[in-house]
Amino acid sequence: MAESTGKMKKFYNWILLGIIVGVVIFLNIIGTFVYSRIDMTEDERYSLSTGTIEFLGKMNEQNSVKKSKKASRIYLKIYLEGKLPAEVKRFRNAIEDKLDEFKEIAGDRIEYTFIDPLSGTESEQRALFEILYNKAQGIIPLEIVYQKDGSQSQMTLWPGAEIEYEGFTKNYIQFLPGSPQGQPVQLSKEFSEQTIQNSINNLEYMLVSALKRVIQSSRPRIAFINGHGELKERETQRVRSLLEKYYSIEDVNLNDSLRVLDGFSGVIIARPRTAYSDKDLYLLDQFVLKGGSLMCFFDKLTFPQDSLYKTGMTHTVRTNLGLDRMLFDYGIRTNDNYVVDVRCAPIQTPFAKQSLLPWFFYVAATPTKHPIARNIEPVMLRYASQIQLIPGEQRLVSPVLTTSTNSNITGMAPLISLGMPMNYGKVPVLVDNPTSENNKICIAGISEGRFDSHFKNRLIDEFAKNKESGFITKSTKEGKVLVVANGSFIANYYDSMPNKKGQMMYRPISFNNLRYDEVMAQMRMQPLIYGNQEFIQNMVDYMMGDNSVLDIRSKQIDIHPINKEKVKDQRIKYILINVALPSLLVILFAILLFYLRKRRFARS
Repeated sequence: MAESTGKMKKFYNWILLGIIVGVVIFLNIIGTFVYSRIDMTEDERYSLSTGTIEFLGKMNEQNSVKKSKKASRIYLKIYLEGKLPAEVKRFRNAIEDKLDEFKEIAGDRIEYTFIDPLSGTESEQRALFEILYNKAQGIIPLEIVYQKDGSQSQMTLWPGAEIEYEGFTKNYIQFLPGSPQGQPVQLSKEFSEQTIQNSINNLEYMLVSALKRVIQSSRPRIAFINGHGELKERETQRVRSLLEKYYSIEDVNLNDSLRVLDGFSGVIIARPRTAYSDKDLYLLDQFVLKGGSLMCFFDKLTFPQDSLYKTGMTHTVRTNLGLDRMLFDYGIRTNDNYVVDVRCAPIQTPFAKQSLLPWFFYVAATPTKHPIARNIEPVMLRYASQIQLIPGEQRLVSPVLTTSTNSNITGMAPLISLGMPMNYGKVPVLVDNPTSENNKICIAGISEGRFDSHFKNRLIDEFAKNKESGFITKSTKEGKVLVVANGSFIANYYDSMPNKKGQMMYRPISFNNLRYDEVMAQMRMQPLIYGNQEFIQNMVDYMMGDNSVLDIRSKQIDIHPINKEKVKDQRIKYILINVALPSLLVILFAILLFYLRKRRFARS
C-alpha cells in the first residue's frame, strides 16, 4: 500500500512538473508574438504620446487599404549590431524596444533589421561606409574609445538608420552625434549618462519625425508675407530649414490678385515695418474666415538702438501697421507699451560700472500649459508689448507666453534708459506682491474658432455683393490667429560671401542665437538656454493641425541625478538594503522550504 502511494505521489509530481514546464513554454511562445510593457514612471517616459499613437494608427489604416502593395512598407536598416560596448548595446536594445512598440500599433507597415557594418571584407566595408556617409548627407560616423579586458580599444560606430520606402532610400536617422575625423570620443560615464540617455529619451521624436517625412505625399503650404519691410529670407533661414522638412515654404507679396493666398494653409507675418493697406488686410481677413491659420509677430513700438548706446536713453515711436485693428476684431489686442520682467537676459553696457546689467526689457517669457509652449525652455522676446485677450461667443482665446510674477508694464510709448536697472537694487521688485500669479502679463496669445469679418459693413455694396469678389462676412471654417508681441524673436544672425558670379550668398552663423544667449557666450560664461526654436516648431505644427510630433516635443522627461551627499550620509542603509536584505531573504526562504519539506515527509 505504501509502495502504491509513493508511486502515485511520484506520478503526481511528474505531472505537476510537466504542467509547469508546459505553461512556461506556452507563455514564452505567446511572448514572441505579443509585445507589452507597463510604464510605472511618473513622467510616463516609456509610454508613447497621443500624437504618436494616432500617427501610427493612421499608418496601419492606410496599410489595410493597400495590402497588395508591399512597397507601402517602411523598412529601417539600423547599423548598430555586432560586438558593441555595454553602453551602446543598451542603446541598441532601446531602439529595438521602441520599434516593437511602434509595430504593435502600425502592424507590418514598419519592418526593421539590425546590421553589423563591420562585417564582410575591407572593400565591402568601404563601399558600405561610402553609401551610409552619402557625402555628409547620410549617417555621420562616431569613433569611440573604451576600456575592454583592461586595455584601451577603439572602434567606429555608424549610429543611425537608413529608411527605405517604395524601393528607394528616402531618409536617414542620426541616433547619436557623429565625431570629427581623428577626434574619437571617450566612452565615459558622463557620455553614457548624458549623450546616450538623452538620445534614448528622444528616440520617439527622432523615429516619428523621420517616418513622417518619408510617407508624406504632399506638404501643406505656408506663406511668408513680404512687401512691408518684414524679416528677409536670410534672417529666417534657420527657422525655414526646420519647417521645410514638413511644409512647403514660399515668399508671397500681397498683389492685386484676390486669389493670391488660395492653396495656402498658413500665413506668417514676421516683423513688418510699414503699414498694411486695406487691400492687404482684406486678403488676410478672408484667408482667416476660410479656415486659414494666421501667425503674426510684430512690434508696436520702435526706437533707434544706436542712440540708446550712445546717449544712454532714447524715445520710442509707435508703429502704425494697421494689423492691430484687424486682430482686435479677432479677440487679440496689442498695447503701445513695453513689458519689463525680472526674469530677463543681460545687456552689455560700454560705460557702466558693471559690464553686464539685467535688462528688464529682454524678457525670458514663461511658457504656459498650452500645447505650443508646454515644457519648453523660456522664449527670449526683446522689447515685447502687452497683449490683452478678448473672449467671444464663437472663439476661444488663450495665453501662450507670459511674464513671470515679478513683472510690470511701462507707460505708453515710454522713454528707455540704461540706468533703469540701477534704480531697483540687487534684489529688484517691479510690482507689489511679486509672487502673485495675477501679475503675469500675456505677451503671446491665440484666438481659435469662428470670426466676423473685419470688413463687415465697411465695404461698398458694389464690391461686397459682387460674386466675383467672393466676399464672406463670417467664418465658413474654424480658423486660428496667433500673435506674438515681438517681431524679431525668430531672426537668426547670418554671414555673407560672394559666389563665383559675384552674387551675395547668406547662411546662418554657427552660433545658434535662437537657443543660447550670445552676450554670455561671448564672455565665456554659461549661456542662458532659450526655447525660441522649439516654440516656432510647436507653433506651426499646432496652427497647421499636426500633433504627431507636437505631443512628443511637449513631453517632459525628468532626469533625476543621484544625490551624492545623501548617498554618502546614508551609505550603510543602502548597503544593507541592496546587499544584506536580498541575502537574508534567500536564507529565510531556504529555511522555510526546508521546514515545509520536513513537515511534509514527516506526515508520510
